[in-house]
Amino acid sequence: MQHATLKQLSDGLRAGKFSSTEVVQFFINKINKLNDILNCFISVDAERSLAQARAADALRAAGKAQPLTGVPIAQKDIFCAQGWLTTCGSKMLSNFVSPYDAHVIERFNAAGAVNLGKTNMDEFAMGSSNETSFYGPVRNPWDHERVPGGSSGGSAVAVAARLAPAATGTDTGGSIRQPAALTGICGLKPTYGVVSRYGMIAFASSLDQGGPMARTAEDLGLMLNVMAGFDARDSTSLQRESEDYMRALAKPVAGLRIGLPREFFAAGASAEVVKAVEAAIAEYRKLGCKVVDISLPNMSLSVPVYYVLAPAEASSNLSRFDGVRYGYRAENYANLAEMYEKTRAEGFGAEVKRRILIGAYVLSHGYYDAYYIRAQKLRRLIAQDFTEAFKQCDVIMGPTSPSTAFKIGEKSGDPVQMYLSDIYTIAVNLAGLPGMSIPCGFDNAGLPVGLQIIGNYFSEAHLLNVAHQYQQVTDWHARAPKDIVETVTL
Repeated sequence: MQHATLKQLSDGLRAGKFSSTEVVQFFINKINKLNDILNCFISVDAERSLAQARAADALRAAGKAQPLTGVPIAQKDIFCAQGWLTTCGSKMLSNFVSPYDAHVIERFNAAGAVNLGKTNMDEFAMGSSNETSFYGPVRNPWDHERVPGGSSGGSAVAVAARLAPAATGTDTGGSIRQPAALTGICGLKPTYGVVSRYGMIAFASSLDQGGPMARTAEDLGLMLNVMAGFDARDSTSLQRESEDYMRALAKPVAGLRIGLPREFFAAGASAEVVKAVEAAIAEYRKLGCKVVDISLPNMSLSVPVYYVLAPAEASSNLSRFDGVRYGYRAENYANLAEMYEKTRAEGFGAEVKRRILIGAYVLSHGYYDAYYIRAQKLRRLIAQDFTEAFKQCDVIMGPTSPSTAFKIGEKSGDPVQMYLSDIYTIAVNLAGLPGMSIPCGFDNAGLPVGLQIIGNYFSEAHLLNVAHQYQQVTDWHARAPKDIVETVTL
């Protein structure tokens, strides 16, 4: 059962091979055995999850099941879920039990899916390694001394280590795609506005986007069919006709024009990552695809632009965490101002404080025009580069991350080096485009490499088709970390 994909579990439930209660109990048992090693779940509520599973079994018996009815999904701890501890990986929210459901959680509940638990993450989604969590670092199942990537590292590890068949994540600058690459799974960041941000605790509102994480492109499509949809409570949610994101999976990709940006293959990416990506491109050539050389001339500006805009928005969004309404409050203070100061000093971690301070600085009088406004203008140029590129190609491909998983603590003392981990993913968020990462090989140390596929606006179904066809002729997505998966029996 642990090697079954989301689609296979759905089919098995429909065929009566097993019940949802049996499936959920299996994964809960596995979480109990492995979470102390991997630290990928912050909270698990077996009683609540099994109650949902029994309800799903009843729906199926009544003939009211949907594709994901009874299937367990792990939820990133950035999504509010009624009655669940929702911490965002921070001491600031370590006692916050959500009184309502995020739109994404509502959609999964309506589909009959089971919430398997809340996954660990970088504090307030700020990080590229999952080391900034108040609950400690998540460990990569391929090598426990290495990071899984962030901020959705807990979700990525839960799927990679087969503790969950699928999970949700959020992507502000690569936080779905980068951990997917570093752990050998698939992750999709949809077009900005396709998935509602209501109930998703905000980091940078113009960049944040929820998305699915699973083992196959087919599973991502199953999840996105549930997650996507208009929500009037989110002013950035797009009102579009619903679509079946799995509709094009079987379509041949012969004739597809693949754009290879020269900036993606310049100095910076490790030779082993480039080798694996080039091998994946070669497979696409065998499938009849054409390769086009393109350029994204302003991509080098994406990291500095992002680290002006994202902290600026974070500084504003995180001002609500002051100890007054909910969350952590300092114990000893003399007056209201001191209560604010001590609560925020004690409740936020170092990386969150760093970004709040940067954001407050770039928004301050005398610097707003020099930094924030200029960054917004450059953001437009970056988006225009993609518009021009898609006149020459259908999709863009390249590495997801410049390296494979690095060791825990290796970059934590150098924020700039840590930020550069997202050099290939950030531009997609700045432009609001859809992008995904799929496994395409391993380096010499046996660590996964991810292939990034970027599409034009609202081309999620096309991206899933391109990924699915690759997965029909390769098995990188089916590989699992042996010491975790194959030696553990339940």
